[in-house]
Amino acid sequence: MFHFSQPTHSLGLQVNMALSLSYCTSIYLHNQVKVSHNFSTKKCLQTVKKLVHSTGVPSILTPPQESLQKGNWVKLICGASFEDVVDIRNLSLVYTLAGAFDPLDCPLDCSRPCEAVCPADAIVLRKEDALEGGVINERCYGCGRCLPVCPYDKIKAITYLRDAVTAAQLVRRNDVDAIEIHTNGRQTVSFEEFWNEMGDSVSHLKLIAISLPDVGKATTTLMSTMFSIMRPNLSCYNLWQLDGRPMSGDIGRGATREVLAYAVRLAATEDRPPGFLQLAGGTNAHTVNGLKEKGLFQIRRNLEDGILAEQMSGSCNSLISGIAYGGYARKIVGRILRSMQSQHGLAYIEDYPVYLSEALREALALVGSVKCYAQLGIDQK
Repeated sequence: MFHFSQPTHSLGLQVNMALSLSYCTSIYLHNQVKVSHNFSTKKCLQTVKKLVHSTGVPSILTPPQESLQKGNWVKLICGASFEDVVDIRNLSLVYTLAGAFDPLDCPLDCSRPCEAVCPADAIVLRKEDALEGGVINERCYGCGRCLPVCPYDKIKAITYLRDAVTAAQLVRRNDVDAIEIHTNGRQTVSFEEFWNEMGDSVSHLKLIAISLPDVGKATTTLMSTMFSIMRPNLSCYNLWQLDGRPMSGDIGRGATREVLAYAVRLAATEDRPPGFLQLAGGTNAHTVNGLKEKGLFQIRRNLEDGILAEQMSGSCNSLISGIAYGGYARKIVGRILRSMQSQHGLAYIEDYPVYLSEALREALALVGSVKCYAQLGIDQK
């Protein structure tokens, strides 16, 4: 089960409207694939099928609570603008089988550190020796890394605001079954205001995720306060997203240390409120190994707390329920999507099986470590 989210912003809170999607990858490998079935195409489609079957990807829907309880829940943070529907759709398919400035203001001799630091390749200043472009809104997801590196302070953030009333209207639709609320970890007044304004719309949800930074010893108290605010209207599962080092998963091995330390401390805390624990912020290919080294990967504990046991519908659950992948997941598959787009423009990735099979290998290598799939051994030739 994957949980896909796309960010919007609200004063002090970031609310992710999410649709929890599950696909059997093979459904895309039949009549829906509108391609010329030459020898090369057929061979690539067979490779995709073999990848799915050989790695043990289940062909039936797994309930979210089962993945959370087992500790193999995986969330894909799309991190794209609302306009970038094709990329989100292609990322979602593969993983189931805001800034602005005027570039004319930039000095010609600038080394352009903003271009180098952008994980989404969303900043383009020069093309054929002419200044043009700036921030490409369709790619920018607002990580903010470009802001402090600009030597001339030319980049400014633009915030997208969505009020709770609008969010509540979206939640009442029948195609939204989860929301994620980002908090700043400093106070709960804005959180309580937002929650109250959501009203009875939360009864339509199957999962509510609260993303919070590590605020040290105050973290457990903060979580307990927020849970007490939610509890009267909480009729579904809740999840705590531990943001160790937000928007940094594509940096390298060191980026995952903070979220691992965060997880170790909370997993050992007995008085934390009910809810599944999910890692985020600094998650990448090294995170699962880090959990194993800490003795936390799919390690379970008996639930003695009646409320917790009742809410999670089980007597034994993993200490760490899952991992959210953002920048790193987009990075490893994004390079393949960009290569496809450079050749074919905006397109469905299953229409080009060569790219689909390559992207699927990357996705399986990342997701498979959490899901405990078999090692990839399919000949790429």
